Amino acid sequence: MTRPGPALPAPGTRAAVALGLDVVIVAAFTLVGRRTHEEPLDPAGWWHTAWPFLVGLLIGWSLVVLARRAWPTGTVEGIPVWTTTVIVGMVLRALAGQGTALPFVIVATLVLGVTLLGWRLVAGRLARA
Repeated sequence: MTRPGPALPAPGTRAAVALGLDVVIVAAFTLVGRRTHEEPLDPAGWWHTAWPFLVGLLIGWSLVVLARRAWPTGTVEGIPVWTTTVIVGMVLRALAGQGTALPFVIVATLVLGVTLLGWRLVAGRLARA
């Protein structure tokens, strides 16, 4: 008989803020991308671009919660959130017939890495100070 792992702590404000920041980052990334390529900034167009990455983000969060029994608010837990956001986002984009050119994959990986991990790094440093 297997014993259940440690209980996941209640999400609290820190987890809610972390998820909110991650969603805002993905939303901003897709908005900037649409604007850079002179695409309309209408809600339907934004959603068309954003949904694969938002699904990837939520899967990344879920994987961390299930595997680590922790909310992905720290830098270490942010790594699988970042990589899953990019990988799942690109796979879903490809399946939906959206672009996944190598330069876009590189830019998305770098920008999402710097932003999704960057705020966690800064918050962690501020919390220790």
